[in-house]
Amino acid sequence: GFLGLPWSVPMKSVLALCWNQTMLTPALIVFCVSQHCFFSRSLSASNNRNGEDSWFKSLFVRKVDPRKDAHSQLLAKKEDTNLYKIQFHNVKPECLDAYNSLCEEVLPSINTDAHYPCELIGTWNTWYGEQDQAVHLWRYRGGYPALTEAMNKLMQNKLFLEYRNERGKMLLSRRNQLLLEFSFWNEPTPRPGPNIYELRSYQLRPGTMIEWGNYWARAIEFRQQNSEAVGGFFSQIGSLYMVHHLWAYKDLQSREETRNAAWRHDGWDEVVYYTVPLIQHMESRIMIPMKTSPLK
Repeated sequence: GFLGLPWSVPMKSVLALCWNQTMLTPALIVFCVSQHCFFSRSLSASNNRNGEDSWFKSLFVRKVDPRKDAHSQLLAKKEDTNLYKIQFHNVKPECLDAYNSLCEEVLPSINTDAHYPCELIGTWNTWYGEQDQAVHLWRYRGGYPALTEAMNKLMQNKLFLEYRNERGKMLLSRRNQLLLEFSFWNEPTPRPGPNIYELRSYQLRPGTMIEWGNYWARAIEFRQQNSEAVGGFFSQIGSLYMVHHLWAYKDLQSREETRNAAWRHDGWDEVVYYTVPLIQHMESRIMIPMKTSPLK
């Protein structure tokens, strides 16, 4: 037989051997299959051949469920209701205290002014993770029109323009993303403290957002025992196929105990098993709220 193997050896075993030997090329696959199928036809039952054919086809054909809507429509709450913006500001180390004071002076005034259709959900400094970094999360009720209205009005706000000018002198870099919230997560609401917050960010493989949402729609039930789930979001503008999960804990020990407790629930291990392959990159930040953060 081919490679010295008897013709009765299953096709997937032959291809696996070729793969391990770094011999698997398109031309070799075609030759291997044609020869193997010819000589094994008289040795295999019809149902075995069908199984081998199905396995072989699965190497090249990815099953795609038909979709009539974008994943933002399938996974999110109504897009015209809530839009979120997350900001990451990398601050010059020597300017961090001044930056925090500036934010604490200006951002609450915008948050409490009904003239602006935006809400400050939380504002933090990264404790563990990327250092000298500030993270701000805003909500725009009314979606993209509310975002545009808020930005236009802020451009007429002298205090905000002065804030932005002073802020620019303190930053090394900044980036932001526009996000939608998963329909199965609770909406972020102010909570008393003191708490630490963990922002877990996942860069998914393109095309896997639906799968992620399907698994986490069940998994979130396992992570509500201590009301630790704050919000779940996925990106629309900025880095795409990015997911952010925001959690609140009393301290690092509470975080450890809460996360370990999830493994005692039937089904959590399955969620982890099937979602890990969807991830290209992941990152965790432990964050401390600023004094004026609504999420304490």
